[in-house]
Amino acid sequence: PQAASARTDIRDCSAHPPYLPPTATNTTARLAALRGTMRAQGIHAYIVPSTDAHMSEYIAERDARLGWLTGFTGSAGTGVVTQDKAALWTDSRYWTQAERQLDCNWELQRTTWIDSIGLWILEAVPKGGNISLDPFLFSIDTWDSYSRALHGSGRTLLPVETNLVDQVWGDQRPPPASGEIYSLPAAFTGSSWQEKVAGIRQQMEQHVRRPTAVLLSGLEETAWLFNLRGDDIPYNPVFYSYTLLTNSTISLFVDETRLAAAARQSLQAGCPGPLCVELQEYGQARAHLQRYAQGNVTVWLGTEYTTYGLYGAIPQEKLLEDSYSPVMLAKAVKNAKEQELLQAAHVRDAVAVIQYLLWLEKMVPQGQVDEFSGAQHIDTLRQAQEHSRGPSFQSISASG
Repeated sequence: PQAASARTDIRDCSAHPPYLPPTATNTTARLAALRGTMRAQGIHAYIVPSTDAHMSEYIAERDARLGWLTGFTGSAGTGVVTQDKAALWTDSRYWTQAERQLDCNWELQRTTWIDSIGLWILEAVPKGGNISLDPFLFSIDTWDSYSRALHGSGRTLLPVETNLVDQVWGDQRPPPASGEIYSLPAAFTGSSWQEKVAGIRQQMEQHVRRPTAVLLSGLEETAWLFNLRGDDIPYNPVFYSYTLLTNSTISLFVDETRLAAAARQSLQAGCPGPLCVELQEYGQARAHLQRYAQGNVTVWLGTEYTTYGLYGAIPQEKLLEDSYSPVMLAKAVKNAKEQELLQAAHVRDAVAVIQYLLWLEKMVPQGQVDEFSGAQHIDTLRQAQEHSRGPSFQSISASG
């Protein structure tokens, strides 16, 4: 039997010299720069996740730190860099992709368990070593998992608020989003933002712990609450923001220069008063929260979307924790108007899909379609439907 031919589309690090496909990224200089920064700060291992400061499933290019550092562009993964090693953990969806994109500076770990990352770190970092991460890129639960994995090992988990990858990336890092933040037309909202705020405040009053504030970190929470939309992240109608909602005040942390005039008017129509939205700088959220938490207060938050960096600004006894904030849960329950709008959107989408199937029946026998041109065509058909704002993810198209 013929020997299986060597694959040329994936790396071979056992060859001399190592073989890299053209899709692999040379990360030698990036790693050297990161390690220099780590040495200067006495850091022995640095953990780089694939998310942003809002635990978003999809992220903007500016937040694609793992992708820039490793060359790996899958949507889920964790990288760890020490002075002499670098490893990437990802799940089975991405193993082949990783072998195409990583160079031989990186070990591929075919698991996503934090325990396995912890064990690797314990082997790679001697006792007394510092393991660091950016506390604004890890949820409370993930931070706790790393804490447990390293507990009692003689190594320190050290949050460092300046992101080391950003330091090394420098002015090559994509700029912050600058698109307009606009109000969703009333025809598309189930209720006004004032009604939504009143509903959340009612929940605060009725809660046995009587929280004085709700903190929102998930981008879709703030977008839903204020009926605002943006395009900071591909395929997602959201914008970078935090919200602190108290019994009598509303603080929205956002780049206010990007607010459309009508959106600003909608937020400030009730000023001054309890339905007046005070606009604050996006970067001031943590400092504001720290000041607020000095008072006699209780802050209600959802642990799934709140980062350890924000969480740490509030004393433990002043916290009311649930997996999801009351806004995330309210948003999940669609009223009659929203249900009607959802159904109408699905009908419009179904029309596009039926047009597509008809087109495929005609075109495929002629040998004219591949997965890519097919995906482009269905995007075009959907775009032609009324109210289309683009697909909700890149079309995943396959055949055979």
